[in-house]
Amino acid sequence: MPQPFILTLSCPDRVGIVAGLARVMAQHDCFIAASRTFGDPETGRFFARLVFTPPGNGHEMTALIGDLGQLASDLDADWQMRPTDEKIRTLLMVSKSDHCANTLLYAARRGELPIEVTGIVSNHDTLKASFAHWNLPWFHVPVTAATKAGAEETLHGIIRETGSELIVLARYMQVLSAQACERLEGRVINIHHSFLPGFKGARPYHQAHARGVKVIGATAHYVTPDLDEGPIIAQATETIDHTFTPEDMVETGRHLEGLALLRAVKAHAEHRIFLNSGRTVVFAR
Repeated sequence: MPQPFILTLSCPDRVGIVAGLARVMAQHDCFIAASRTFGDPETGRFFARLVFTPPGNGHEMTALIGDLGQLASDLDADWQMRPTDEKIRTLLMVSKSDHCANTLLYAARRGELPIEVTGIVSNHDTLKASFAHWNLPWFHVPVTAATKAGAEETLHGIIRETGSELIVLARYMQVLSAQACERLEGRVINIHHSFLPGFKGARPYHQAHARGVKVIGATAHYVTPDLDEGPIIAQATETIDHTFTPEDMVETGRHLEGLALLRAVKAHAEHRIFLNSGRTVVFAR
């Protein structure tokens, strides 16, 4: 059976883009199983994601790629085509909390998340034993203010050696430098509680409790040099009431963090996200 592919494309918006894509697909006898498009009037950008199946002939695939490349050139488009069953090589980073990483690892093991985890990086060895049953490479990279530059070079080396395409900060409690953020632009996803920036610093749930917060949540976003202000990918929230203690809020927050991060990583791994002038376009499946 022929291999299905995902085609993603973004370009300046204009008349005829969808028609051009449909024409190339029809010329090469490709079956389009799913199609999502969006033209943003504010930024003037057009975004498309197609899931399609080519006829399966090697020569035809070469011709298809050539014609898509020509169309992309005519449209001044960025485009990519990948098999639907290709898993994104993903490096997880943790500190002293394991709930987010375990959520991703369990989903990947069940086949719900199309990632191949290449290893776990931590600035502590606290969780090493807890993650041992996953049989993944463990990289202990301590970080202090004095060693931060060297630690980030070590991290970049691990990313290269493992061939990691995506880095997930699964409750990794170190701030990446501006240089690291720029070097890994569009490849690092972080999770934080949605009280930011309203409740900064230590014990945010206790601060929220003191203010009588009625909705708590979590936000997953791409990492940029602007701390916790990168393009948002996914958010999860839950209504609470006056009976919730700070401990209840922490527990609920853990579940929401795992959920929001899972949704964000899944969308990235399924090539459903486009960066759009500081925001994201996230297509539904």
